[in-house]
Amino acid sequence: MPKTPATSVCEEAATVSPPLSPGNVPFCFVIDEEPSIRHFLSLILHGAGVDTMDFPDGATMRVALTQRVPDLIFLNIALDSRDAIETILALGRHSYAGAVQLMSPRGSAVLEHVRKIGAEQNLNMLPVLKKPFETDTVVGTLQTLNLGTLKVSASRIDLGEAIDSGWIEFWFQPKIDLRKRQLAGAEAYARARHPTTGVALPGSFMPTADESDIVRLSELALLSALRTAQSFTQLGLNLPVTVNIPVPALEKLAAEDIIRANKPKISNWAGLIIDVPEEQIIADLSLAGFLAERLHRCRVRLAIDDFGRGMSSLAKLGKMPFVELKLDRSFVTDCGTDKVNAPLCKTVIDLAHNYGQVAVAIGIEKAADMTALVSMGCDYGQGFLLGQPMPEDRFISLLRQRTDASRKRHAPAS
Repeated sequence: MPKTPATSVCEEAATVSPPLSPGNVPFCFVIDEEPSIRHFLSLILHGAGVDTMDFPDGATMRVALTQRVPDLIFLNIALDSRDAIETILALGRHSYAGAVQLMSPRGSAVLEHVRKIGAEQNLNMLPVLKKPFETDTVVGTLQTLNLGTLKVSASRIDLGEAIDSGWIEFWFQPKIDLRKRQLAGAEAYARARHPTTGVALPGSFMPTADESDIVRLSELALLSALRTAQSFTQLGLNLPVTVNIPVPALEKLAAEDIIRANKPKISNWAGLIIDVPEEQIIADLSLAGFLAERLHRCRVRLAIDDFGRGMSSLAKLGKMPFVELKLDRSFVTDCGTDKVNAPLCKTVIDLAHNYGQVAVAIGIEKAADMTALVSMGCDYGQGFLLGQPMPEDRFISLLRQRTDASRKRHAPAS
């Protein structure tokens, strides 16, 4: 299978893509002439469990409306509002019963005029979104409509019971090359899907977990990451997958045997990255070095997670075996505007580069922060703005959809 370039996070949707999955999955149309806005909204919606089709204009959307009716429509009002008004009138003629979310940078008078036309068509017109808006605003719209947001359990779960009962699954979050604006990898996060209380985050099952169960969870994480890496290769992509494993578990885990038996069967496999907390590396640098050397033979590298919580560790950085330095999310938050966080981020990014490694910002939630990180030279980014963690099958389905669309665009004309 020929290799496909990493999927861009700002691809133009020149054609209508099919939904990711049929059935009862919530479904949304996104109409905006700006590809970056369409992609931004689609990432948030996909991460929240909502399938999408996106369109550069209302005319294309109106054709698709005859094939499938969405639960929600994000409709941009451009400088020429005629297309948006015609779309509203078309929705009225179809007796559309879903919700309409208008959005625009234009003045409130124009927005209110279009919203009023929708109300006259007996459409469910939501309060207008004035651009620019943040991720939380989109999530709030979904929560108001009770669309896509999975039930998250706040109750405590025993990790051993979750493993024995088959409740553990791994969700994957995209890691984006901030300069090339392309997918650069994915990171796995553990979830426990309780049959009655819903999906539990690690905070519900990790604090009370004993060491043996953490080792078992780490083995499951490795197997899931290797399976996902194999799925990447089947799509023609060779991207590293990251997992989180604490040092004590990594020391006890037969990682080399697991990797050799389950790794993708390609000669240039990109390998795995294991995130290890900074404080655990500092606590025993010799052990960390031994593990890094042992795993390197299996194409596994270490990343220092949550770097910067203890600035006294900077002097030891040169002795730490790592390929990535992950900025603590408390530094990343508001780094585009905060006079304290901005220089802290810049310092960590420069340190990573000085040692010939890459800097990864986690927890990016605002466009201003991402812009600032790019200007600082940050290499990779993860966070709500770039894509939420999502179930493995959904992540692969979304990636397959985008790589198929990319191949069609780059295929030679027949």
